[in-house]
Order: sequence, then C-alpha cells, then structure tokens
Amino acid sequence: MAKTPRGIEASRLSRRLHTGDAVFIGLGSMVGAGIFTALAPAAAAAGAGLLFGLALAASVAYCNASSSAQLARLYPASGGTYVYARERLNGFWAWVAGWGFVVGKLASCSAVALTFGYYLAPEYARFLAAGAVIAFTALNFFGIEKTANATKIIVVVVLLSLSAIVALVFVGEPDVGNLSPILGSNGLYGVLQSAGIWFFAFAGYSRIATLAEEVEDPETSIPRAIVLGLCITLIVYAAVVVSALLLVGPAALARSDAPLVTALAGAGLQSWQWIIRVGSTFATLGVLLSLMTGISRMLFAMAADRNMPSYLARVHPVHRVPHLAELTVGVILVAVVLLADLRAAIGFSSFTVLLYYAVTNLSAYTLTEQERLYGRYLAILGLSGCLLLAFTLPAMAVGIGSAVMLAGIPVYLVQRRRSS
Repeated sequence: MAKTPRGIEASRLSRRLHTGDAVFIGLGSMVGAGIFTALAPAAAAAGAGLLFGLALAASVAYCNASSSAQLARLYPASGGTYVYARERLNGFWAWVAGWGFVVGKLASCSAVALTFGYYLAPEYARFLAAGAVIAFTALNFFGIEKTANATKIIVVVVLLSLSAIVALVFVGEPDVGNLSPILGSNGLYGVLQSAGIWFFAFAGYSRIATLAEEVEDPETSIPRAIVLGLCITLIVYAAVVVSALLLVGPAALARSDAPLVTALAGAGLQSWQWIIRVGSTFATLGVLLSLMTGISRMLFAMAADRNMPSYLARVHPVHRVPHLAELTVGVILVAVVLLADLRAAIGFSSFTVLLYYAVTNLSAYTLTEQERLYGRYLAILGLSGCLLLAFTLPAMAVGIGSAVMLAGIPVYLVQRRRSS
C-alpha cells in the first residue's frame, strides 16, 4: 500500500503516463547518448576490460534500481530520492540527494546539449544547443504526455540506428583476438574507472522515479518500468560494445573522438556513417529532454518543502506541470550553453549522481520486512558499489564533485533558516 509523504497530497500533478510511457522516458535518458560519450574513455581506462566495467556498472545500477523501485512503490511522489531520504532518513540527507541531482544533472544537460550542437553543425553548436533547450522547455510546458510521445519517437530512431550499427559491423571481419588482453594497462583500477564512466549511461532510470506523481498505478508501474528500462539498456549496450570491440579493438576505440564511426570505418563501411550521425543527434536530444524533465521535478519537490524558492512549486492550472520550475531550468541552461563548455563535466556528474544513489540505498536499507520487495543485501551492495565507483573516478572529477557538494551545505543552512 502506497504511503503519502508528509504534507503532500496523493498527486499534485496530473497522472497521465502508463507503464510503457515510463519505460520510454527511462530509455530516452539511458539508451544512446552513453554509447556515444562513454565508449572511448571507458576503452582508454580499461582496454577490453571495459566489458567488465559495463557489467559492474549494470550490477550497481540494478542494486540501485531495486532500492528505487521499492521506495517509489511506497512514496509515489515527484522528487525520487529526495522524497525517500526525507521520509526514511532526515532533511539533511534529503538535501544532499536533491542538491547532488540538480547540480550534476544541470552539468549533464549542458554537456549533452552542446554535444548535440557539435554533432549537427560545429560552427553553430552553441546556438543549436540553446535552440534545443528552448524547444524542449516549450514542449514540457504543454504537459507530460507530450514529452512522453516525443521521447518515444526519439528512442525508436536511436534503437534503429544502433541496431543498424550492430548489423553493419558484422558485414566486416570480426576478430576475437581484439578482446585480448582482457585487462588494460591499469588493471583492476582501470576496470573500476570504466565502470564509473559507464554508470553515466545507466543513471537515467532515476527519471522514472522522479515522475512518480504523473504515472498511473505507480505502486506497480514504477518498479516494473525501472527494471524493464535497465534490462533493455544493458542488452543494447552490450551488443554494440561487443560488436565494436570485435571489429577494431579497444585501442582504436580509445583513440577515437567518434568510436562508432571508427568501427564502421574498420569494416570498410564509411558511406554508412550518416547512421551514426542521425543516431547520435537523436540520442543526445532524448537525453536532454528527459534530463530537463527530471531536474524540474526535483526542484518542484524541494521547493514544496521550502528547500528551494517557493515559486518553483507552482503547478500550471491547465497542463498540471511545474511550469515555473521548467522555465527556470530552461533559462539556466540557455545561459550556460551560450557562455560555457561543460562537455568535460561527465565525470563530475557521475560523482554527484553516484552519491545521490548512495542515499537511495541508505534509505532502502531502513525498510522493514513488510515494506521490502527484495533482500536488504541489495541495498548494502548498492551503497558499497556507489561509493566505490564514485571515489575511483579520476581525481579531478572527485575533487570538483566534492567541492560542489560541500558548497551546498551553506545553501541548505540558509534555506533551512529562512523556512523556519
């Protein structure tokens, strides 16, 4: 039986999404962009061992997903881990989760928007990125079902393009020898680093939980959508990564700015590179749309608790969406993509999001026997895995991420004092 969090009605937003819609929104933030952004640095860190890193990242993501699913079933409200931590732990841990999510995902949004612009037309990249942000802000304003329908189209195009890549590389001459050596020069540490990098590709299922107030029958739909989205993403990524490795090997992928283009070139299929360009364009758009939706819902939840400015908690009277939170996210992102280049912020984003999921698992650990769907050991494994991957990321990412998280503490204290 779902519980209603303190001070929150059963649903402040309109429940217009079905399980399939929630799956597509999760896929929109997972499938595609990760394979275009994470494959090269993961290969550089671990060589062919990036396959172990992919499996490790998926395992940690599964533990996190099981914790998220159990908590979303009990607390079907916008905000995801922010709400779970507030209900199961305390206000400070809720703030840690919300702050980590917002700052990390804003960095991811700007990086993804700029990646879209540079893939499409490098000379106009910033203006294209800003245009995409403005278009999606307008789309989100008109209701969550419009967002879900747009995401479905994007996900289908990305899946078709990645499927074509898998089919095309096997037209070449796959070489099993490209899978050795199993570990790169960095050994186990390299595998852990690659897992932390790959985690960026799996973290999108949290968007499903942050939309819990807009899903019909959330007690059943949210857990099912999270697990389905994660499994589909793992299957797609494993197929693409194995295909690319068999064709050109990890060294060539690590040196490439566009590793899937390199894979096709290795098969003598340069004329099909347009498939990658189309796939990467739609993949980045899908992630951008989903990320913007998730951030606005997190700000909405935090503002309802007076941990963010109160205007962010307002709901549009017709479309039943947090329109001022969405507008705020759009304005911030337009300013950032026009003034700064945060494409190197993926490691920092991974660090803050891993801490976000560490709080998720800590919250799930407190569930009683009657409240749990799975064994408590999954929460322990998820918590340990998140901390391990977070602090084995490159030192620069750990340092910047730690500084940003610490900078949130005085913000929390100021907001707490104002609300009291």
